Amino acid sequence: MLTIFFILAVIALEMVLAYLSVPVLTAAIAFAIFTLIAAISGVSGWLLLVLILACAALGVLSNHSIRKLHISRPIFTWFKNVLPDLSETEQEAIDAGTVWWDGDLFSGKPDWDKLLSNPLPTLTDEEQAFIDGPVQELCRMVDRWDINHNTSVIPKEITDFIHKKGFLGMIIPKEYGGLDFSAVAQTEILSLLGSTGGCVAYYIGVPNSLGPGELLIKYGTQKQRDFYLPRLAKGQELPCFALTGPLAGSDATAMPDTGVVCKGKYKGKDVLGIKINFNKRYITLAPIASLVGLAFRLNDPDHLIGETDEYGITCALIPRKTRGMTIGRRHLPIGDAFLNGPILGKNVFIPLDNIIGGVENAGKGWRMLVNCLSVGRCITLPSGSNACAQQMVLGTTAYASLRKQFGIPIKKFEGVQKPLARICGNAYIINAARLHTAQSLEMGEKPSVPSAILKYHCTEMARQTTLDAMDIHGGKAIMRGDKNYVADAYSSIPIAITVEGANIMTRNFMIFGQGATRSHPYVLREMELANMAVNDETTEEFDEIFFKHVGFTLTNTARAFVMGLTGSFFITKPTASSVSRYYQHLDRLSSAFALVADVTMLTLQSKLKFREMLSARLGDCLSSLYLASMVLKHFENRNCPTEERPLVIWSLDHLLHEYQVAMLEALQNYPNKLIAAVLKLLVFPMGARFNAPSDRHVKDIVKLMTTGSSAREELTRCVFKDDIPTNPLGHTNAVFMDSLAVEDLYQRMRAAVKAGEIPKVRGLELIKAASKGGVLSKAETTQLRKFDEKLMSVINVDDFNPSELIRVSDPGSKANAAAT
Repeated sequence: MLTIFFILAVIALEMVLAYLSVPVLTAAIAFAIFTLIAAISGVSGWLLLVLILACAALGVLSNHSIRKLHISRPIFTWFKNVLPDLSETEQEAIDAGTVWWDGDLFSGKPDWDKLLSNPLPTLTDEEQAFIDGPVQELCRMVDRWDINHNTSVIPKEITDFIHKKGFLGMIIPKEYGGLDFSAVAQTEILSLLGSTGGCVAYYIGVPNSLGPGELLIKYGTQKQRDFYLPRLAKGQELPCFALTGPLAGSDATAMPDTGVVCKGKYKGKDVLGIKINFNKRYITLAPIASLVGLAFRLNDPDHLIGETDEYGITCALIPRKTRGMTIGRRHLPIGDAFLNGPILGKNVFIPLDNIIGGVENAGKGWRMLVNCLSVGRCITLPSGSNACAQQMVLGTTAYASLRKQFGIPIKKFEGVQKPLARICGNAYIINAARLHTAQSLEMGEKPSVPSAILKYHCTEMARQTTLDAMDIHGGKAIMRGDKNYVADAYSSIPIAITVEGANIMTRNFMIFGQGATRSHPYVLREMELANMAVNDETTEEFDEIFFKHVGFTLTNTARAFVMGLTGSFFITKPTASSVSRYYQHLDRLSSAFALVADVTMLTLQSKLKFREMLSARLGDCLSSLYLASMVLKHFENRNCPTEERPLVIWSLDHLLHEYQVAMLEALQNYPNKLIAAVLKLLVFPMGARFNAPSDRHVKDIVKLMTTGSSAREELTRCVFKDDIPTNPLGHTNAVFMDSLAVEDLYQRMRAAVKAGEIPKVRGLELIKAASKGGVLSKAETTQLRKFDEKLMSVINVDDFNPSELIRVSDPGSKANAAAT
């Protein structure tokens, strides 16, 4: 019994020392005292020997000189040999951007006070006035059905308005004629515009995102800025950026497009320039662009600009009319009329001055692009996802309240309630994540890992909302026509899934792959040291970093296990709000994630980059932690409105459950089963206890969101709601709001039917019977007749003359003749 007691005691001591992150010397002293107590108590044999050896080992580790020479230096040498090689693309991605809240989550001990003290996402008076004025006016001008299914182009009066009001210059400083709006204003504007259709939103979003404008602002020469930025701000130049080609998508290092430095003629003058050959596709706005930003590999075999033969990826500007460039043809993507097409170039000659930033930026193109991408992906795609999700919330909550089956609104059916609540919950998560990540940009951050998280998860959640909306609307959603507000969003969402880093690649490679090095407190510096020579100076720094890393892992081991055993109840809560318990859960899961990430990197080493499914699942864990943090931040910033609590609880329960599923799947499929078993014991010592959202919370959300609640209004704030002929979503919502005003009259009629006072009929017949039976007054009858007419305008779907559905260029064709 004595031996068992001291075994348990030494394990407890190790946990306490690791949990408290005590220095090695303190740990050595603690073990020495413990060993002395054990010896006095009568412990002997192998256990006493183990304790003595542990004391000796800790004593050696506490001696810096001995540790550095005999431990750190050999490990450093080994580490250099096993470190996986990084491709040029991977290295540039790792170097790009900054570490924000993702760094706290990787630390295992997130600083909630820091997150909660960050400024609130706010708009200036000028930005709010722009949204209330030009943005609303533009929304009223857009006819989504006509653009998507009749013309496939944006009408000139709309593009003229966009240019006149400066929509294309939201990111451009005022000194160049731009609006210079905040990231928060941009995402609010793009969300609202996105609710009227993707075509106009992308027309505005792309020039304000990964286009030449942002590259010029950050990297352009003064001459380039002075010339191009005022023109871009006013729409005198319409930009696009050509990166993707048939043989190079996500892996830019495979780009076959090349430019060779040489002498040539440009506008009648002999100049030093670049002759470029390229083949690009999927380029947004290419068919109508007047200025092309181009990425290509720059070579200088004759050393005309330096001693380097191959400079690598370079970005340059090419005016549309440049000789040798073929532009104007269109791809035909699914969904919204997405202006997208190929660009070809054969022996296109441009002067060296056309390199963005000048010759000094030759070969720096990929880093420039990734830095801009880490910002752009926080805004454009999350805004589109937000617009999509909020549209589905507005339309589906309204339709599920108006549409009846078996005489009952379909919102009453549990089979409808679950996907309806999921639409609302996903929309809440998207909204919180995009707002507060956009706010981080205003704080000077360039959050590369969070931008990847938002790109993948916001678009995937938006896709789920369209799937759920399609299921709930049924036949209403599958019949095309200008009454349908689901189909275009449903068919367009794969575009967002695919562009700016396909979601498969983003999930499997970028989120954890980039986060494990970029966001980890020690790994990036260890990798940098591994590329240096082994000497006293580098060994000294490696020794410091490496043993901090070891202590970091031991601390997270203890924290994960102890918090798992105790339910993390003793962890300090940063607030006393109704959701404060979730901060404790996230603290625990952050430590567990950091532990598993460290063990995985140590055991798999260079093989990790080929374990894509494992990387994806760990990325899902990190994403769940990040998104849950944004939900908490958003709720706290809104002063924890009680009405929104069902949405917040659903969101947090869903995200914690998703974390648990991803972690269990990662451990279930872990390459080393013994290590997996140990990790599972440490991470889930009491089993898997995070449940998916309960049925009760599902019902609470449906009840909340199918009334005229302030929570519904807030969660559909970024939807254009005007009830005009070109906005079927606004009309459906208006009819829903009208239904709330006549609900008492319908209840009176149902009571009369139940009492046998009037016959059991429906629709207009019920209204007639109620009027005839004295249940309704004349005014009430008129009110209900008008409402029923509006209701049927929502329930009914479009139909067409066959001739309207056939597009032919030859009026004498057989198809046209048959239609006639």
